[in-house]
Amino acid sequence: MSFEKTLHLIQTQAPGFTPEIGLILGSGLGTLGDYLENKIVFPYQDLPGFPISTVIGHSGRLLLGTLAGKKVACLQGRVHTYEGASPENIRTLIRTLKRMGCKTLLITNAAGSLRTEVGPGALCLITDHINFQPGNPLIGANDEAFGPRFFPMDNAYDQHLREQLKQTAARLNIPLPEGVYFGTLGPCFETPAEIRAFKMLGGDLVGMSTVPEVIVARHCGLRVAAISAISNLAAGLSAESITHENTLYYAEQAADNMLKLIYGFIEDYVETQTET
Repeated sequence: MSFEKTLHLIQTQAPGFTPEIGLILGSGLGTLGDYLENKIVFPYQDLPGFPISTVIGHSGRLLLGTLAGKKVACLQGRVHTYEGASPENIRTLIRTLKRMGCKTLLITNAAGSLRTEVGPGALCLITDHINFQPGNPLIGANDEAFGPRFFPMDNAYDQHLREQLKQTAARLNIPLPEGVYFGTLGPCFETPAEIRAFKMLGGDLVGMSTVPEVIVARHCGLRVAAISAISNLAAGLSAESITHENTLYYAEQAADNMLKLIYGFIEDYVETQTET
C-alpha cells in the first residue's frame, strides 16, 4: 500500500521529526507512553491505513516524542491476528516506523511463562521464537521496496541489542532471564497438554502477538529486540485460573521495571550497533 498520505500527515504535524527507535507497547504496558517528552499523539483512526485495536489494554495511538534524550516513535497498542487483523494491518504499522526513519524496533508484550522460576511480574528477554500462528504476514506479492522475497531469520532478535539490554539490566539491578517465545493464535489461552508440548519443543514463553511484527520488521531491515512482561504461569503450572484481567494486572506490576529498563536501554543506545 502507499504510505504517502500517512507520512504526509505525520510530517505536517511533526516536521523534521526522525525517530531513532520504534517501540511497541503490549497489554497493560501502554502507560509507558506517558513518559515521552514533547509528545505528539496520533490516534490510529486518524492515520490512513492504520488498523483499530479492539483489545482492552491497547489504546491504539502513535506517539512521537523523546525518551532519554532520543527521538522515538511509539505504537501504543498493537493488533492481533485473532482480532481478524489482516497481514496488511501488521505490515502497515511496522513499515510506517521504517519509513519514518527507525532503525531499531523494541517490542514489549505480556506473556505466559513455561518456567516456574520466572513468575508473574517478572521480565524476560526473548532470544528467539517458534511460530505456531497460522500463515505469515508476508504471504502474497513481495514489495521489493521494503525487502527481498527470501531473507534470513537466524538473528531475528538482534544479538547486539540483547547484549545491550542485559548490560543495562545488570546496571539497574533488574533481573532479566532469557527465553524462547512460542507464538500462538489465540484468543483462548492454551491447554495444559499444549503447554507440555510447547515445553518439549523448546518454548519458555507463550503469547499471541509479536511474531508477525518481528517477521515484517526483519524483512524491511529493522533490527529487533523484544521483552516480555510475565503475566501468568502457563496452564497446568499454577492453581490460579488464567484471565485477561490477570494479564493486565501482572503486566502493570512489571511496568515499573519495564520503564526503567527501556529508559536505560535508550539512554545507553548506540546507533552504530544497528548498522547492517
